Amino acid sequence: MVPRHLLTTPISRELWHALQQRSRSSGQSIADIVQRTLAEALDLDHDAVFQVSTSGAIFDGVFEGFVTIGDLRRHGDFGIGTFDAIDGELIMLDGHCYQARSDGSVRQAPDDALTPFASVCWHQADLRVEVREPISWPELERLLDQHRPTENATVGIRCDGRFDRLHLRAACRAESGTDLATATRGQAEFVHGRISGTLVGFWTPAFARSIGIPGYHVHFISDDRAIGGHVLDLQAANLTIECNWTNDLRIAMPSQGAFLSADLHGPDDATVRAVEGQAAAFRDSRT
Repeated sequence: MVPRHLLTTPISRELWHALQQRSRSSGQSIADIVQRTLAEALDLDHDAVFQVSTSGAIFDGVFEGFVTIGDLRRHGDFGIGTFDAIDGELIMLDGHCYQARSDGSVRQAPDDALTPFASVCWHQADLRVEVREPISWPELERLLDQHRPTENATVGIRCDGRFDRLHLRAACRAESGTDLATATRGQAEFVHGRISGTLVGFWTPAFARSIGIPGYHVHFISDDRAIGGHVLDLQAANLTIECNWTNDLRIAMPSQGAFLSADLHGPDDATVRAVEGQAAAFRDSRT
């Protein structure tokens, strides 16, 4: 485990007894209770994923942005998503938000830009793994699977290193009401080689498919911030992998518009494979 900051402070006997009682009644550790209480007092989403809308809505074509990037950055420094009218891929890293567009360009997104779907958190590594041998995307998935402590929690994933080959996509602008599988059939795809950068993404449990995209959903941003997109496939080496487990989810949902009549049940496996890319579908066909 990656060490975190250690806080040592005296507390009253009454407070200690109250913490013990809350721990017994809730099943949470005292450390978790203290951190959550401090985060609430300081207005921080500690150990929480803040999500804009749901996977059910975005797959059903609800593409109107309603949360600003400036507001999104108040809830995390790390995450992924898309922009109004699914105009490209959103990558948030170290508090900066980038837009990878379908023309291959990358820009820092202005705070007044809107997102219809995104997931962010405050990245704090619970686990760090060094990979010094060449590794493919299926091998990286299997390695991450080995280190996930449960099938029932969301995992934030950051991988820094050198990529010998990257197959990326960037969604093109589409009108709301077009289902996501149809909208991404015309996606722009790019292949890059010998590039250094960072993978940013999440693993989401299968039971949460109506809220988040199940399985691995990962974006990329290069060190020079000139190349980015949604990862379809890769070959890499010399990776530093950081994972953080999240035990809380907070969702901002639209209060009007197409969301109110959307089918929010979430995508089936075939639709997820279609949207995540042909590389993912090919991998599944071999397992």
